[in-house]
Amino acid sequence: MTAPLVRPGHRGAPRPEGAAHGRTALVIGGGLAGTTAALALADAGMRVTLLEGRPRLGGLAFSFRRSSAAGELTVDNGQHVYLRCCTAYQGLLDRLGAARLAPLQSRLDVPVLDAEGRPGRRLGRLRRTALPVPLHLAASLAGYPHLSLAERARVGRAALALGRLDPEDPALDGEDFASWLHRHGQSPRAVEALWDLVGVATLNATAAHASLGLAAMVFKTGLLSEAGAADIGWARAPLGELHDTLARAALDTAGVRTELRTRVTAVSRTPEGRWRPHPADGAAATRPLEDADAVVLAVPQHDAHALLPDGALDDPGRLLRIGTAPILNLHVIYDRTVLRRPFFAALGSPVQWVFDRTDASGLRQTPGAGRSQYLAVSQSAAHEDIDRPVTELRARYLPELERLLPAARGAAVRDFFVTRERTATFAPVPGVGRLRPSAPTNAPGLYLAGAWTATGWPATMEGAVRSGLSAARAALTDIGRPHVNHLPAPGGETPEEAA
Repeated sequence: MTAPLVRPGHRGAPRPEGAAHGRTALVIGGGLAGTTAALALADAGMRVTLLEGRPRLGGLAFSFRRSSAAGELTVDNGQHVYLRCCTAYQGLLDRLGAARLAPLQSRLDVPVLDAEGRPGRRLGRLRRTALPVPLHLAASLAGYPHLSLAERARVGRAALALGRLDPEDPALDGEDFASWLHRHGQSPRAVEALWDLVGVATLNATAAHASLGLAAMVFKTGLLSEAGAADIGWARAPLGELHDTLARAALDTAGVRTELRTRVTAVSRTPEGRWRPHPADGAAATRPLEDADAVVLAVPQHDAHALLPDGALDDPGRLLRIGTAPILNLHVIYDRTVLRRPFFAALGSPVQWVFDRTDASGLRQTPGAGRSQYLAVSQSAAHEDIDRPVTELRARYLPELERLLPAARGAAVRDFFVTRERTATFAPVPGVGRLRPSAPTNAPGLYLAGAWTATGWPATMEGAVRSGLSAARAALTDIGRPHVNHLPAPGGETPEEAA
């Protein structure tokens, strides 16, 4: 079970059990933030309606069906991972009964292939031991073949200096990570082979375009807090099974009314002080929408700006100044097995991270023809490639995969297709921290959620879940019932007052 929504001593005295009963809440947006907020509010006794404009839940963590030369596939729009330090996301997985479908590594182990490396030195590994921080990574760093001995020593010193930074220091938000790395003796090779290897995947930006505050948060939390904090987890089943199918079941069980294909164009305050949603023409709600005591806008920042009533934020235009960053995913199906690891990261190539999605996709194997394999190539900070035609991407990336994977050189490509998320995350550029709003607004009963809000985290699944918890906590605080434990495992104890 995760920590209480509000710790003892927070403003607002708790009211007797049932203070939230009879209160109603409206959550607009059915991504991870909205699902989390809806469950938290429902668990606290509020009557909740969740509205989602798409025909499914999950936001950008979704799956779709594809007919291809390899048969019927279930395809994730992109490869999503989380770390052991992502405790709120793990709490959501537990709440959905989905933890078994997205297990964690027993210990961090990242194979790193260098396409330009010398024979015998192409493969390096970033892995931890059972030793305490910072010794847990010492052996891996000492033997990391992609850096010189001097570069490894300077990386160690920079990591210790990074550990002394306070990610919440506003001054760090205004500086870029690359400048800090340069001042601390990091070579371009060290940035590519270590700092950007991790940072691009977690921040969706290179060091030159990332806030030092967010970078410090990522590296301190993931690599310098606890030995196992950076152990990697990912879904072994389609994302849609976790964040749509199982999420809908959990919402139904919690008593949440979920309305799909129901887009909202505005919310307004009624004379009685309640919140009224205004659905778009053609919205498919199964019955009329009711006014609510509280509303959570769990939508992207530009959509939230369009929905905000006048006066809800002192400077609503700052939401429009929170930029976005793209993620590109390339999907390749070979007629044989070309990768014998679950995933790897790449250097010396435009390829970043490659995952084996064969089993999760339901790829049908042809009897007598060998085992086909489905690889997903995940490309973060993909500004240069996001709008390239598929033919160009194929010509660019298939030879790169052959350079990295010798077994792919004689393999036939049964299918190649692309998924693009042009606004996958908020851009973590220097200065973004002062633009990110907290959950409460100036309008009583109106709250914001989304990974782009002031969670302290970059745009991750963990940040999205934390934002939903923050919005629910603010709403419950305002009705006098803040002390609620949230996201128990299915069949576990019910939410209870914190001591």
